[in-house]
Formats: sequence, C-alpha cells, structure tokens
Amino acid sequence: MVKNNRQLIQNNPHHKPLSLIDRLNLISLIDEGMRHKHSNSPILSDFFNDLWDLIDNTISGSKMFCLKPEDSLNGFHQIDLNADSGENLGRMNMIYLNKPVPCYYLVYVEVSQFLRRKGLGTRILEYFNRFLGEKSAIGILDNIIPVEDPTFDFYRKQGWNPVTDIIGTPFLTDVEDYMIYIPSNLSKKELKAPVQKLLYHLSRKREMIHMRDNEIMVKQTIDEFRALHTGLMTYFNVHLLQGGCDANARFFFTKFVTKLIAFRRKIGELIGYTGGESIEQITLAPMVASWPIQSYVPADLAYDTSSISGNFELLSALPRKLLKQPSPYIESLPNYLRPSLRSWIEKKKSTVEQPFTIGDLMELGFDPTRLKEMTVKENKYIIERMPIKKLKEIQAKQKLLDRIAPLTNRLLANGTLLKVNPPLLIIQDQGNAYILRNKIEAIHWDEALEQTQTHAALKELNQTIKLDKLIRKSLKTAVHLLSAELTLKERDALDTFSWFVSWNLETNQPRLLIDFSEPYFDSIWMA
Repeated sequence: MVKNNRQLIQNNPHHKPLSLIDRLNLISLIDEGMRHKHSNSPILSDFFNDLWDLIDNTISGSKMFCLKPEDSLNGFHQIDLNADSGENLGRMNMIYLNKPVPCYYLVYVEVSQFLRRKGLGTRILEYFNRFLGEKSAIGILDNIIPVEDPTFDFYRKQGWNPVTDIIGTPFLTDVEDYMIYIPSNLSKKELKAPVQKLLYHLSRKREMIHMRDNEIMVKQTIDEFRALHTGLMTYFNVHLLQGGCDANARFFFTKFVTKLIAFRRKIGELIGYTGGESIEQITLAPMVASWPIQSYVPADLAYDTSSISGNFELLSALPRKLLKQPSPYIESLPNYLRPSLRSWIEKKKSTVEQPFTIGDLMELGFDPTRLKEMTVKENKYIIERMPIKKLKEIQAKQKLLDRIAPLTNRLLANGTLLKVNPPLLIIQDQGNAYILRNKIEAIHWDEALEQTQTHAALKELNQTIKLDKLIRKSLKTAVHLLSAELTLKERDALDTFSWFVSWNLETNQPRLLIDFSEPYFDSIWMA
C-alpha cells in the first residue's frame, strides 16, 4: 500500500516545503466549496492543516513596501504588501500626474483570493491615503465595483467621495464612476477647475494607462502560473519520481492546464497586449504531458451529492447509469466534434476514441472533452461541463432566454432568424455542473471566424463573399436588436450570451440563404 503524499514528501530529502502561497494556489484549483468540508483525503489534509492559523500569522507580520517608478514596470508607482518570507499578499498600482494639480491615479488594488476579507485591502488603502497626504497630492480612481456588490462602499468608507462632489455635473460621460480623495492639507484648496482639467487629461491617457497595466498584469499572471506549476511539481514530485499517475495528480494538472490555456485565449483580447510575455515559458514535464485528462473531481476529493433539475420528461428518459454515476457516465460519452477538433484529429491522424492527454490540451488550446454528445430517444443533445460556481450565472441567463423565446418569431437580423437554445437539464456532480441542451446546427461565431482563416474551402469562400465580414455584421445586427428588446447595453448583450451562427457540421460550411441583394445566415442562436 502506497503511503500518502505527506509521508512520502517528508521522507524525500530533496523536498522543499510548500509555502503559504503555494498551498493557497493549489487549493484554488479545487472547487471553492471543498475548503469548508471535512475530508479524509490526504491531499486536503496537507493543504488545510493549520491553514487558517498560518494565514492569520502571515497577515499580522506583513509589511508595506512602496516602489518608486524606476523600480516598477512601465512607470507605475507600486505599493506591495509582503509577508516576512517575502511572499506577496497584495499590491496596488498607481500612476503620477503632476499637472494641473499633483495627483496619483489608482489603477487597481489586488489582494490574493484566499486572503480577502481579512482587512488587507483596507490596510493598503489606508497606507495610500497617508501616502497622498505626505505627497500633498489628491487621489483619483475609477470605482468599477458593481452597485450590488457588498464591497461597493469600500472606498467611501475610507474617505473617498464621488468626483461629482467637486466638479458638479460631469462634462465627460466616462467619469461618472470616478472617486476622489483629498488629504486634509488640501481640503481648503479650490480644486474644481484643476480636477476638471485633470479628468480631461486622464480621459485622453486612459487607454494608454490600461495598455501599460495590461502588460504588467500579463507578466504578473504568468509569474503566478509559473509559481503554481512549481508548487504542483513539488507536491506531486513523488508520483513523478515513481512514475505514478493517480487520478488526483491528473486532476490537479488538468485543472492547471485548463486555466492556463483559458488565460492564453484572454490575453489576445487585451488592449495593447503585444505578446512580450508568453505562457510557452511554462513547459510540462513529458510524463505529465502524457497523462490522460482527469476532468472531474476524484472520488476521495468529492464532497457534494449529485442533483439533477430541469425538464422532467427528459429527466425520466435518461439512462439509469447516468442517474447513478453522472460524472463518469457523461465523461465517457463521445466528444462533440467541433470543426477545429475534427481538423486537429485529422492532422494528427488519431482517432476520436483515443484518450486526450494533458499535453493535447496545451497543443489544442481548448479542452476537447468539455462538450459531449448524447442521444436520448432519437433526439440529439450536447452536454457542456463547467465549474459549479458558474451555476448562478447560467440560471440568470436562463431567465433571460425564457424572456427572449416568445420574441424570436419577429426578431430578424437582415433576414436571419434569432433563436434561443436554453438549458434543458442541469446536473451537479463531483465538482462540476453539466448543462444539457439541444444539439443545433451551428457553431460559435468566434470559431466560425477562425474557420474562415484556416479551412482551405472556407478561405476560398471568404475571398468570394467576405464571409468573415458577414459573420461580424450579422452578429452586430443581432446584438443590436436584442439589446433594444432587453434594454441592455450592446456590450452587455454580447458578453451575456454565447452566440452561434448556423453551420453544416458535417461539411463544415455555413448555412446561408441568398436573396437578390446578398447572402445571409439562416439563423443566429443564443445560449
């Protein structure tokens, strides 16, 4: 019988103990709810043993460090809150503007996830307020915290007030959420005109500031991924040395790589990101890359009971094995062959049935097992796996889709029908939520654009009818129509739903209709 990880690691002379941040990073790979549950799992015992006392001791001994622009990146002033061991617990980035009045614009305050609600954010902001007094400078920030968030009044409680208290009715539409802090030694100074000029300069420089901030954020996040990878390699070092491959190790590395490739997709959308930092700096050990994907929580880490809700008629028709063991059954179903996955399989000359490895995730850039296909009573369905913490978001979206459904008969985007594909069943099991929907003849608009650039036949079609422009135009029209119906901002309407364009999945061709003017998609779907 193999000893648990803690015993093996303690007996390993080359082992370096995990730091607090290492432990917190590894815990972040597990579903949030697990930390509140007792478990006999050796891994959870390792991670959570004396954790809260260690956090309290670390926080109480932490100190502030203020970096000068020449020591920070991209000219930002940075205030760090570090433990005695040097581990970073939180930070603040700000940029200095000296005209028409000395000012520090606060770009962001960040506290490590598991260290929030421990007073660290308050400590950092109190330090910043004292810093502003010492520098005889005002502070300005953009309060992007939603009104419904419990922390919305965080800045006001620390002496920050809406900038409109100083300038009155805003002359720029994008400064409504700005807040200002005026140190006591500047309280009698007339600031209305200087602050108005300052806000005007900020509005001009805002995009550049965020571009510089994006570069820093990407570098810091990659550093965090690198540290997390080191923590994983340290903790599972015994498995690597012994050539082991248990479900727990595979689960943690699968979660790590899934988060990593999701971040890689997101950084391409950042304003001004130039690719100076790359996640290719993180290389998986060959043994880890060869491990099969473990997409759901192993039994000894699982804490929740299974639950299924939704369409009762469909629920009663589900296979008994699925009802008894949802996660293993669903994960054994065929993968949904989206066009990009089909192309990759053909290129690799592999088979659909061949188990995907953790290394395949890195190469593909997405998780090919996240979408499964299932047939129930001759009807075809797609099952999407997602974290349980996203369930509230899915349920809120479902209510909106129910509102939209009766309107679809009259919503036409340049001849294209707008349709909805709401969840039919929601299954919770072993740390995941599984969302069952009808299988539709459509693909995500982002993948449709990608296919116009990579698929030979579609590249030709794109040259002929400008298919990429048609996709963007159709989506823009659909989003405009929907936002008007729901009284949403167009950006919110685009981000709230997943958008799909009609597509022949067998031939990998768009489903287009043609009239006397121009081609248009048969339908656009919202899910």
